[in-house]
Amino acid sequence: MTRATGPLTGATGPRRLGLAAGAATALVAALLAPTAQAAGTAADSAVPPGGGSLGEHVLVLDPSMPKAEIQHRLDALAQAQAGNEFGAERYAVLFEPGTYGTAADPLNFSVGFYESVAGLGRDPGDVVLNGSVDVYNQCVDGDRAKCYATTNFWRSLSNLTVNVAGKSGCYANTDFWAVSQAAPLRRVHVNGNLTLMDYCTGSPAWASGGFIADSKFTGGTVINGSQQQFFTRNSELDGWTNGVWNQVFCGTPGAPAQSFSTDPAAAPYTTLDTCPATREAPYLYRDPAGAYRVAVPALRRDSAGTDWAGGAAGGDAAGGGVADSGVAAGGSLPLDGFYVVRPGASARQINAALRGGRNLLFTPGVYELTEALKVTRPGTKVLGLGFATLVPTRGDAAIRIADVDGVDVSGLIVDAGPENSRVLVQVGERGSHDRHDRHDRDPIGLSDVFFRVGGARDGYATTALEVNSDDTLIDDAWIWRADHGAGGGSWNTARSETGLVVNGDRVVATGLAVEHFQKTETVWNGEDGRVVFFQNENPYEVPSQDVWMASRTQKGYPAFAVGDRVRSFEGWGMGSYSFFNQGVDIHSSTAFQAPSRPGVRLHDLLTVFLNGSGGIDSVVNGTGRAVNSGFGGPSNVLSQP
Repeated sequence: MTRATGPLTGATGPRRLGLAAGAATALVAALLAPTAQAAGTAADSAVPPGGGSLGEHVLVLDPSMPKAEIQHRLDALAQAQAGNEFGAERYAVLFEPGTYGTAADPLNFSVGFYESVAGLGRDPGDVVLNGSVDVYNQCVDGDRAKCYATTNFWRSLSNLTVNVAGKSGCYANTDFWAVSQAAPLRRVHVNGNLTLMDYCTGSPAWASGGFIADSKFTGGTVINGSQQQFFTRNSELDGWTNGVWNQVFCGTPGAPAQSFSTDPAAAPYTTLDTCPATREAPYLYRDPAGAYRVAVPALRRDSAGTDWAGGAAGGDAAGGGVADSGVAAGGSLPLDGFYVVRPGASARQINAALRGGRNLLFTPGVYELTEALKVTRPGTKVLGLGFATLVPTRGDAAIRIADVDGVDVSGLIVDAGPENSRVLVQVGERGSHDRHDRHDRDPIGLSDVFFRVGGARDGYATTALEVNSDDTLIDDAWIWRADHGAGGGSWNTARSETGLVVNGDRVVATGLAVEHFQKTETVWNGEDGRVVFFQNENPYEVPSQDVWMASRTQKGYPAFAVGDRVRSFEGWGMGSYSFFNQGVDIHSSTAFQAPSRPGVRLHDLLTVFLNGSGGIDSVVNGTGRAVNSGFGGPSNVLSQP
């Protein structure tokens, strides 16, 4: 996603200003050195404070440090990462429990590419920042008339409280989190105003496709602004303003009431009282003795609100805790049960750790894999810090997960490699769902797992993610074939047919974006599936209609297709956009395709013509007004059937 709410010409998206790569690396290394202890063994049971065996790209801050020193380090890191959209440098910033900044002397800092910022408390209230944690627009060549947030990807904030304070003028006393995909806010408490667009740093200030989960907002308003589509779940709101095409909420007290309509004057809100099934992402924290542990939140069904409102996460909002394999619901695991993986580790070493019963914690970096990582033990946890990135280099998958209970994978980017992979991540062996092995009490979960075919490198994959295991949870996934960067923008590079194939039954996806793939972008074959929020852009660079035909009579390919044999499926808040940029009259016959039977239900669908040529001829199954240069949309359909 680089396009936004209005017509754009020229460059595919904004580029950032920052330090040269060598200078940035040297500067950040110097700043991290005082707190990064000498590396220990990969599975140290006693992890020294200040980073230590978490690696040299983990910055651990504690409240005893002078505020000026903390400010300097965070500012330098943000400056180094500001222009690093496709660079290799990755960082995690971890705050020890305590309070940082004051109302009179606030801590205000920005977050750049590949920075994950998190508190090390058990609950968000254990780490308190008085100030703001910000993401601003990026301006093309410094031109304030070309400032956007539509490529503010790959950064995160989690597990802390922000008492908003400081700054001046237009920016005063407001936290700016102007992002698009792959930039989650999780498990945060923001006390004060939060804006999801940057209305101060130039114009037009477009943004698109963010994600909030398990968070609380008090003492102010969440300003949606220019966010085209946005997804918020299991959170609490004091107020929410504005909407562009569709804002989707589930399980969020205080959210706007359901109002999605074909009336262009109506507020575009899709609101569900509860979320079907969720399990929050595991997270790193320090226990009272100072040891690192990994919290494992519990499965929740038909839930609303945060899972930490009554203290440490745990329990099941629908009647009792649900146990994960090897750890009680809402419990935690010691870090000495993890192989702490650092850049340079081989796939063989990592697989040996998995066979030995270890969980995995990837420290920030890029990992080239000569063979797939094989997760076969029930309950295995695979976590990434600082957007750790896995790249299969020999045409295999990056990760293959067996059809077992309780595996969690979170906080990773998976890049396609130079040799075509049939699939980048496979959940359950093919045919798993045919065995009818239920995992409903302890499902496999993917949280904040992001896929790229192209962008950082010209990679190739037939399918990015294939889900064969029943009951799998997909929470905040951006599955992206690049529209810019290495391989992006050409039909014959960064080739990939499909972003997501779901064959398992009772799979639930919350916060799903699949974009620019060359055939049907999402194929859902499993029964009783649920999708809450779906965002899509068609491929931009289709060279001719002849090469983009689903059949002799169907132009283009659907963004989302429910399999012809599926008898039960339900989706809410689903949108698809077109921007065919080759000057050729390219059309998609329909954005969404599903069998017409009572058990298959789609709610609150939309299409939009962003710019370019051609368009989308119908929203779903031939119904819904076409979008094109004569009518840009949105074209809304309330339900199908």
